[in-house]
This record gives sequence, structure tokens and C-alpha cells, in this order.
Amino acid sequence: MVRALPWLGALLTASGAALAAPSPPPTRKDDVVETLHGEAVADPYRWLEDEASPEVQAWTAAQTAYARAVLDPLPGRDALAKRLWELYEIGSLGTPAARPHGRGKARAWRYFYTRREGKQNQPVLYTRDGVNGADRVLIDVNALAADGTRALDWWVPSEDGALVAYGISADGSEESVLHVKDAVTGAALPDTIDRTRACSLAWLPDGRGFYYTRYPAKGSVPDSEAQYHRQVFLHRLGTPVAHDRPVFGAGRDLKDWPSVTLSPKGRFLVIEVSQGWSKSEVYLIDRQAPGHVLPIATGEQALFDLAELTDDALYLRTNAGAPRYRLYRVPLSGPLKQPPARAAWHELIPEGPQTLQQATLIGTHWAALFLEDAASRVRFFDRQGHPAGELALPALGTVTGMSGHPEGDELFVSFMSFSSPTMVLRQVLARGLAPAQAAPPPEIWRAIATPLAPDAFEVTRDQATSKDGTVVPLFVVRRRGLARDADTPTVLYGYGGFNANITPVWTPSIVPFLERGGVYVQAVLRGGGEYGEAWHQAGMGPHKQNVFNDYIAAAEHLVDTHVTSARRLAIMGRSNGGLLVGAALTQRPALFRAAISGVPLLDMLRYHHFRIAQLWIPEYGDPDDGEAFRWLRAYSPYHNVRAGVGYPAVMFSTAASDTRVDPLHARKMTALLQGATASHLPILLRLETQAGHGMGKPLGKVIEQLVDEWSFLDSQIGRR
Repeated sequence: MVRALPWLGALLTASGAALAAPSPPPTRKDDVVETLHGEAVADPYRWLEDEASPEVQAWTAAQTAYARAVLDPLPGRDALAKRLWELYEIGSLGTPAARPHGRGKARAWRYFYTRREGKQNQPVLYTRDGVNGADRVLIDVNALAADGTRALDWWVPSEDGALVAYGISADGSEESVLHVKDAVTGAALPDTIDRTRACSLAWLPDGRGFYYTRYPAKGSVPDSEAQYHRQVFLHRLGTPVAHDRPVFGAGRDLKDWPSVTLSPKGRFLVIEVSQGWSKSEVYLIDRQAPGHVLPIATGEQALFDLAELTDDALYLRTNAGAPRYRLYRVPLSGPLKQPPARAAWHELIPEGPQTLQQATLIGTHWAALFLEDAASRVRFFDRQGHPAGELALPALGTVTGMSGHPEGDELFVSFMSFSSPTMVLRQVLARGLAPAQAAPPPEIWRAIATPLAPDAFEVTRDQATSKDGTVVPLFVVRRRGLARDADTPTVLYGYGGFNANITPVWTPSIVPFLERGGVYVQAVLRGGGEYGEAWHQAGMGPHKQNVFNDYIAAAEHLVDTHVTSARRLAIMGRSNGGLLVGAALTQRPALFRAAISGVPLLDMLRYHHFRIAQLWIPEYGDPDDGEAFRWLRAYSPYHNVRAGVGYPAVMFSTAASDTRVDPLHARKMTALLQGATASHLPILLRLETQAGHGMGKPLGKVIEQLVDEWSFLDSQIGRR
């Protein structure tokens, strides 16, 4: 508990009313106005952008004290923490990756997967020989920091499973340092490479090196560009990093995001280049004919994803001419000095009514992951693209991972739903499975025990109608048998952007709320990828307001159908979803009682100047462009706050080490809303130290934040 502060005032409470904090700490307001594209734009809290300023640090400390003074006295925090620990201690489980090792009759399979158990802060990477062999700990980052602030960001086994390259970062920064470890002995190799954030890595067939992506050395580019200019290099084990040969990326747009894949025998290197979330390109290097970078798919406003690469073909999933995607086979033969003609591409899986998310080659079959109305289906095809059955999934839910090996016969599928945590299913695909023959039921390879009764919750589908008539699907989760009542506390979650899919997943943080009689609603908004690229593009750039309209329509529907009422309705979102919450509460403040806006973007006229935000210009638009400025200005939450309006209670949560979204957004919006609102409901800033955007966050910090967020929501929308 923090000591009493002179500016705080008393916390007000009354029967049937939420706690309120009338006197947040004072904030200096500057008269900053600049003319942008002919419009005078005020920015009174620009001084809060400078996180290194002692004044900003003092202001942040005062806001933290204010938030703690509001949050710490809230009832039920200890009981909530206890229940959340019970739910999170069941652990987590990753999708196995298989690698063949040995030859002939001595050939066997080695498996790699992550698992977190009990109070472990971070998942541990395990390996085992044989599908049912004994697990061995390979990488345990929990041993590196007692407070759990070291994270295993990514890992890639060599093609024979003998070595693993992996990245470790500190404090949630995602700024990975690459390491290499022997998968048999556990010995660390001397090779270390920094600046390998979100590294893409492809091992050479002999395991003596790898292609990988890296960011510029400090001082080689301006500081403002240090998180861009991602390039491809070749590293030979045991050689100095300074000798690594650049392969691809020099001179290209600083926002290009290349990734690499190598064919099994090492002849073909494929480089995929993402340019936002609606466009990508594919290049190929024939290592037998060096010096030529062949464009396979370039210059089109479409996505091309490498589904598989063999020694004689590459397989592309694309939405070019097919918004819900299709799969092509592109042949590779002879000395390649020219790219294969488009006429030689062969369509294996045509576009259908379901959205094709992923295709994985396993022996003689393809396993194809589809989304049908925002829920997963896995269907099988033979090598020629003929249907060959479907995987039986346990329930309405989500496949969160799918893996196999072209030389194997096993498919691993990680599955979860709103009411069940991860289970890993294993399906053996018999060679020569007839097209009409149904696949046998999968086995459960490993599963996390469900901490709930099987029928504790019920999930129903609902629909709202957006402003332009678009149908907005909703997943509604409630305790089984809970009667419909407009007095029911309800939380509406959304995201709506970056082609991301919002589907039914195990979310332990919502369980205590549901157990106490709350309703959780997940909206499937435009801007996501659930219904293909047309759905995505309908919620990006100049059409971003559609996403906010969809979300507001979902809230109105919940009120109109008496699922809840405005005084019992809260909204919640993170990152792009934090922007969604900010736009909704500024556009329709009376529709919600409370809001959680996590690691949000809120100043959409200056967002592109900070962290890695230039990467998001293809999604949002460039504020320096006059046309884009107009649509960004129209919804930018920071620029649409009105003095004297009664805003909902809001918690802005952010993190000091966030290398994606700068905490300045939350600081500026907190100050602005505190000075503008007429509701006397609390506007809080929650700043987490030694944490970032969310990836790799220690479990203890996760629980602490959830206790703050859900007790805050309960204080506002909970029944009294």
C-alpha cells in the first residue's frame, strides 16, 4: 500500500456504486499546436513523450502511486489471485517439431517441444528420442533469472536434430541474442549473435551453419532506424560474426521483413519478404548458380506464403485472385537462371468457402488448416490435391499449432477451446490413404488437465449488425444455465486488425469472472483474417472506422438483447485492440462503464515516429500523407477526447520495455482523459517495469496485472 498523497483525496464509495478517485495527480498542460495538412492540431501533453525526462519519470511515479491507491483497497484481490494461480499453474504446452536422425534402419526421430509447469515463469524446451521417449531438459531460461525476466523467444532445431539455435531476451524486450546448443549433450557452442529479434533461421543440411536474419550493428544506421533494415546473412559455426556474409536485403526498403527457408538438400534458398500484412514477395536463390536472386512472386498486392519447400518444388499459399487463399505447386528443375513461368504453377488446393490458413506436407499427404466461421477445421489432401478426409477435432475451438515433416507420417496438432487448455493430438497418416477413406481418430499425445468441470461453461454464437449492414459474429461465453439478465456484468473483447484471427482459445484469466456469473463476449471484427483478405482490407487503412463500428454494434447488440446493460458493460483489448478500445470509448463513451486498454496505440498522428511503428504504416496509413492524415485524424483517440464528457472508468496498462508500442501513448491519453472527463470515474495508468509488449512476461507479473485489471473491472461493473 502506498502512503497517502496530498493530491489524492478520499476514495468515494456508496451502496451500489463503484469506487471512484476524484483527484488524480496534477499534470502540466502545454500550449502545443502545430499545423498538419492545413489543420491546427493541439498536443498539450507532448512533453510526456520523453521517457528519459526526470519530470516525466516523476509524473509516472505519481500516476503509479495514484493507481495503487485506487487498486490496492479493492475487495476480493487475494481470492482472485489465489484462483488465477490455480488456473495458470496447470501450465502450457507447445507443438512438437520432429527431426529425423541417423540413416537406413538406424533412422529415428527426435522431437522438440516446450512445456511450462506449476509456478515456472517461462516455458522450458524439452527434447526426446522417439515419440514416446523420455523428456530431457534442453533449455530452461528460468535458471537464468530468479524473477523470470529472461525469455526463450524462438528456437530452431537443425535438420538432423543434433543442434538447436535459439534466442533469449531480457525484460520482455524481445531483443534476442542467438545461441546454439548441442541437443544430445546439452553443451553450449561458442557462437552468439545479437540483434536477432524474431529471427528467421534455416540450417544447412550438414549442420555446420545457417542462414539467418539480423538487424544492423549499433552505429551503422541512424538510431531511429535501428529496429529496421532486417537482412539475411550466412553464418558458419565457429567463425566470427563479423565474417558472416550478407545474402539479401541491402539497399531494400528499410521496412522489408525477410525470412528464410532452405530445401532439404540445401540447393534452394527461398526468401519471403513481408511488406505489411497485405503484401509479400518471394525470391529464390539456386545455390548451384550463385549470383542470381530470382523473383518468384513480386510486385502484386497480395500475400504469398511458403507452405513447403522440397528439392523439386516450392508450394505457395496465396490470396492472389483468391481472398480466402489457395495452394500452388511451383516446379523447380534444371539450372535455374530464370524464375518458373506463372503458367507452370499448378493449383493443388483451390479457394473454397473456408479460409485456408496453413498447409503442411507429411509424407504422401497435405494437412490443411482452415477457418470456418472463426473456428478451426483440419482437412487432408493427397499430394495431387485430392480430398482425403478430415481430422476429428474435439470441439468448437482453435488449432494453435500444426506441424509435421515431409519425410515422416505424423501430424501434430495443438488444440484448445474456451473451456479446455491445450491438448496435442497426433495423427499418423498411412501412405496411400484413399481419397474417400476417412482418417482414423487422432490420439492425444499429451494434454494439460482441465481445471474445470467439462460442462462448466457454455459457448453460443451470436451476430450483431454493423452500421453498413455487415454481420459481426460473436462468441458468447457464460456459466452453464446462467439466465439472461440485463444486470449481468459483461466484458466485450476485440482486436480487428493485422490479418490476425480471433478464435475460441483457452483464456484462464476470464474463468473467475465467468464463475462469478459474468459473461465474456469475443467479437470477430473486420481487419482480422477470419474470412480472408477481403475481410482484412475492409478494416484497414481508410476503412479502419469499420472496425470501430463493428465493435460498437456488438456492444449495442448486447444491450439491446438484454445480455447486459451499459452500466454493466466493459470493453477490453490489447495493442491494436487497445487502439480499438480507445476509439470506442471516445466515440461512444456512454455505451460502456469501464475499459481496459492494454499496450495501446492512441496518438495516431505521431505513432509512426516511435519504436517499430513504421512497419504498421501499410496497415494504418502514413500520417505524413494528406489523405491518410484525414482518416487517422477522424478516429485517433488522443485527438477525439472532448472536455466535459463523462467517460468510462479506464485503465491504460503499458510496459517500460515494450519495443513495439511506445508507452508514451498511454501516458498522453491518461493525462488527457484525467483532465477532460466529467464522470469522476478513475482514469488509471498501470506501468509495468521489466516487461514488454507481452511476449515472455514472467508468470508472477502476469498474475499481478490480471488481479489489477479484473478487480478494477469488478469495482465498476460487478453487482453490489
